[in-house]
Amino acid sequence: PLDSKNPLTVALNVGRIERVAKARGVRLIHARSRAPGWSAMWAARRLNLPFVTTYHGIYNARTPLKRWYNSVMAKGDLVIANSEYTRSHVLREYQLYPWQVVAIPRGVDLDVFDAGTLDLAKRAALRASWGVAPSDSQLALILPARLTRWKGQTVLIEAAARVAARRPGAVKIILAGDPQGRRGYVQELHARINGAQLRDSVAIVGHLGQMALALGACDAAVFPSVEPEAFGRGAIEAQAMGLPVIAANHGGLAETVIDGETGLLVSPGDPNALAGAIERLLDMGAPARAAMGMKGRDRVRQFYTKTALQSATLQVYDRLLGAKT
Repeated sequence: PLDSKNPLTVALNVGRIERVAKARGVRLIHARSRAPGWSAMWAARRLNLPFVTTYHGIYNARTPLKRWYNSVMAKGDLVIANSEYTRSHVLREYQLYPWQVVAIPRGVDLDVFDAGTLDLAKRAALRASWGVAPSDSQLALILPARLTRWKGQTVLIEAAARVAARRPGAVKIILAGDPQGRRGYVQELHARINGAQLRDSVAIVGHLGQMALALGACDAAVFPSVEPEAFGRGAIEAQAMGLPVIAANHGGLAETVIDGETGLLVSPGDPNALAGAIERLLDMGAPARAAMGMKGRDRVRQFYTKTALQSATLQVYDRLLGAKT
């Protein structure tokens, strides 16, 4: 109910937040998006409560009005950024002191993203539905992201054409994600696939409700975003499942994928570099790919768990509440 851009609704929400805060003895207010952030900030100031924000995206700021609208997410007494890349952006954009912005990466629920709990029959059935060769002779490579141009689906299709020309039938690419109404873009993807004669090599499978199963049904994951990801949670979900990851070398992905250890980093928007990385995975063989995937899984368990996120956030709360006291 608080997530509204209507100025009147935002103003009314200040009173609603105040009433709830007083009734429940709230000691701190935390905002995670912009429209409710304005209501939350004003309520926190009126109640003399600490105010925390989470800056989880590199927001569009093409006009002064939009930049002002975005600025509420940098007005917390402390600002949580979802990556070091985002933290650097906030410090640069709003000229805050370094101590005001804390990087806390997103976390994976390891109870969900656990390859050891996969139903092998469902895994086999999903691979079959995608047309992956049953003998495991193909490398199944998944790009799990909403179907929008900046996520790099067209770059991956171009890379797939290069790989298919040199190694026919070696790779099956799965484009998994919701188009969110972008019918023209989906039609363009199909046209590119057909034009490159990749109908047997690339499948557009739409929205998948069980992402852990989808990742577990593949051999590697790819994130070829042409614009920097603020964090890129899909890459750590894939690594949590033990998959080696190919990712564009910018933004948050450059923090979560260690080149040559947990995956491969490539130049953004470069289909030749991406094709080369896919062929490197092919040449590694299954045992080396599995070893790379295990290194990624271990790193996720060390740095990118849901409990680590929760613990670090509670430390921010303690820091502010201690200062308030």
